[in-house]
Amino acid sequence: MAAGSAWAYETDVVVVGSGAGALTAAVRARDLGCEVLVIEKTDMYGGTSGMSGGVLWLPDSPLIGGSGGSDSAEEGKRYLHEVVDEPSLSERIDAFVDNIPGFIEYIHSATHLRFAVLPQFPDMYPDNPAAKMHRCHEALPFHGRVLPDAELLALRPQHPQTALFGKIGWTPSESLILQARGPGWKKVAFDMVSRYLLDLPWRLRSLRDRRLVLGGALVGALRRSMLDRKMPLWLNTPFESFITDDAGAVTGVIAKRDGVSARIRARKGVILASGGFEKSEEMRKQYLDQPTDPRWSAGSPGNTGEVIRIAAEQLGAGLEFMDEGWWGPTVMMPGEPQARMLIIEKNLPGSIIVNRAGKRFVNESSSYTKVIRGIFAANRPGEESIPAYMIFDATYRGRFPIGPMLPSNFQPDWAVSSSVKEAIPSAPDVRTLAGKLGIDPEGLAKTVSDFNGYARNGKDPDFQRGDANYDRYYGYPHELPNPCLGPLDKAPFYGVRIYPGELGTKGGVAVDARARALRADGSVIEGLYAIGNCSSPVTGSTYPASGSTLAPAMVFGYVAGADVAGR
Repeated sequence: MAAGSAWAYETDVVVVGSGAGALTAAVRARDLGCEVLVIEKTDMYGGTSGMSGGVLWLPDSPLIGGSGGSDSAEEGKRYLHEVVDEPSLSERIDAFVDNIPGFIEYIHSATHLRFAVLPQFPDMYPDNPAAKMHRCHEALPFHGRVLPDAELLALRPQHPQTALFGKIGWTPSESLILQARGPGWKKVAFDMVSRYLLDLPWRLRSLRDRRLVLGGALVGALRRSMLDRKMPLWLNTPFESFITDDAGAVTGVIAKRDGVSARIRARKGVILASGGFEKSEEMRKQYLDQPTDPRWSAGSPGNTGEVIRIAAEQLGAGLEFMDEGWWGPTVMMPGEPQARMLIIEKNLPGSIIVNRAGKRFVNESSSYTKVIRGIFAANRPGEESIPAYMIFDATYRGRFPIGPMLPSNFQPDWAVSSSVKEAIPSAPDVRTLAGKLGIDPEGLAKTVSDFNGYARNGKDPDFQRGDANYDRYYGYPHELPNPCLGPLDKAPFYGVRIYPGELGTKGGVAVDARARALRADGSVIEGLYAIGNCSSPVTGSTYPASGSTLAPAMVFGYVAGADVAGR
């Protein structure tokens, strides 16, 4: 749509979306002299970032040395180039790694956000010679009391699987200790609950935890930084279309504000940070492997992909990696709008994943993406693996949480709701459980018998579960000789259906190393940038490490904010 004379609002930069990458771009552009407006289609800001685990994968971070590790830009680039193996992404990979030190220095000096290294988080390809253990970073907790109450309540809440009792936030370190029952877990739980209950008088007003952690800390700290600069963020303002000049450069957007389509001028440019298309049934069917379903996604409810589609249709933007996602096995629980991803649960001893024939088909403790690729590869008539099934015994149930169920030591079966029991049925033996889930009983019984022998020996000859550093990181340290292998030999037995889900889709608008949007022919769309899950991923079809979703979104937000300011 060509520019006209009537503007409802004028600014230098419009940012579409309100996740961590969007707010990084907005604050960076503002600090370089731009007026900036952030628009968000839903009634809450933060998107998938706000719901996320808040981990960033940052090779060559200046914080790594202080945590006892070592890294270099050369090693980080080599690891990415080798595991991504996409020559077309080489310049962007180099730009991502090269900008990390400046990004961290800027964030720490100019915003309320602070990072700390997670020293024992491994890269997801630990056999690669350039893999490291110190590249994952977490956002330090940020207290919501420094936000106005209305801003805190408008921040998209944590996903229920990332909080104790679905309400009390935990850091990545606290999560690992609690879910794997690591050393000191009782004290960690006591401190978290006490801190939550004693947050008075706020506790009398809301169940919302004001101690912001994970993605909430990322977004909350950046929103506070925006408020310091008096930067506007408009909620309930869905994007509708682009405005361009006669040369095809983007000069603004049309968005619906208070129910009216408003023309918003962007004198310097528009930055797209609107997330993926995981909640669009139409786009999932068009681009992703089948079968697929929006209900299997753990992503934000607002991510329906129309910005990606309109950029292609209206501006001729190139689209890349539209068949990809940030894959992971998910479970659906009654009454929860987003699926839960099995991150730690699938690695813990006393559990297996099987197909409808009752057979294992993948290393359950490998990375999320590898498990999903295994699910699709194994899905064949008579041995369907969509859904697949996670089977576990009473020992597992007593030790570890699964879905909304706390360990049975704290929440016995009689205290579990009937709807959750229906989603996670139990039985006195594996054959009866198989009948409840629609699994071949004899196949499951044989698999469990074979697996129990592997568990006692500590070696999985079929899929090498527990051999890799990544597998063992999420294992149970008290289970010997292999922290990922434990027999399923104590009744009752439990099962839950798992699906090929994701944290979000990862394909989108093609971009260059400066985050500028590109047409299908490779030419630059002047005035348009794209970052995060609405843009082509710098990681291609791979998932190099935990945090390789958020880190590129924020680093390229930092890049885009600077680039648009210099136009």
